[in-house]
Amino acid sequence: MTIEELKEKGLIILECISGSRAYGLDTPSSDTDIKGVFLLPKKDFYGLEYTAQVSNPTNDIVYYELGRYMELLAVNNPNILELLNTPKSAVLYKHPFLEEINSELILSKLCKNTFGKFALSQIKKAKGLKKKIVNPVRKERKNILSFCYVNYGQGSIPLKKLLEIKNWKQENCGLINIAHMKNLFGLFYSETISYNGIIKNELSNDIRLSSIPKEEKQEALLYFNKDGYSKYCKEYKEYWNWVENRNEVRYKNTKNHGKNYDAKNMMHTFRLLEMAIEIGKDREINVQRPNRNFLLDIKNGIYEYEDLLIMAQERQEEMEKFFENSKLPERPNIELISELAYKLRDKFYKDE
Repeated sequence: MTIEELKEKGLIILECISGSRAYGLDTPSSDTDIKGVFLLPKKDFYGLEYTAQVSNPTNDIVYYELGRYMELLAVNNPNILELLNTPKSAVLYKHPFLEEINSELILSKLCKNTFGKFALSQIKKAKGLKKKIVNPVRKERKNILSFCYVNYGQGSIPLKKLLEIKNWKQENCGLINIAHMKNLFGLFYSETISYNGIIKNELSNDIRLSSIPKEEKQEALLYFNKDGYSKYCKEYKEYWNWVENRNEVRYKNTKNHGKNYDAKNMMHTFRLLEMAIEIGKDREINVQRPNRNFLLDIKNGIYEYEDLLIMAQERQEEMEKFFENSKLPERPNIELISELAYKLRDKFYKDE
């Protein structure tokens, strides 16, 4: 099932502009995101062809099957609650049957976690970008030799330094295990004996051991910081995957405002926390935000990261206070939502 097929077969029952344009936070460079709901034909729904979700490759356009839509509403998913409460100006099409779905029947204290945790995850994302910008990983990949150290004099030096001092080649080195000493090896050197070297090649993920004749003299003890190497490999992969897939517009915006954090993630942190406060206080979901200027100032990097963390903490505490005193149910009424899902599908199929 593709988006084109949904449209050709007339299966879409809800289609809305979402994201920044629905929030009232769009700027001239903003994309137009679309979210919606579709209804599988009766034959597909009762057969083996159930499709829960259809999207384009970039996930800018996403449609949920009615059953999946109702399922996500039942767990107070923020994106789906926003879709349900899309401002009329951003609704492209809505089947009249869907008017029966009322937020008041679905909202619960679960929103404190779904909106609140989602908001805090945006802080984590913003901080993650800050770390990547402040601590870039060089493109030239380090090998195991950079994580090896040897005893020298009354201390230790990097293995590479010893090889330089001795004018040795790593290929002529041999290593043996030292009993009861994790990641510690005896280091031998010979240009006439065929040792295996310390690593096979630049991409090796572990050191190599050699068979050492008993009469050979041990030159040093070598320590391989294996945990440090594993951590480096993980960070290297994550960083360069991020470079390859990052949103260049957002990255340039972050570099331009010079605050070294993803300001768009921080903007969404405040949007979500404030929406959660409104749910706890007024039992309403206001998708279009009333404080556009403040949120866009965050997006444009007007505020320091540490100041935003303090303000976010204040809003989190405010959110928790309102939910503690809220008359919202602890959880949505699953039976009611299930019954509504059944009635809606039955009406659609009869109408079909």
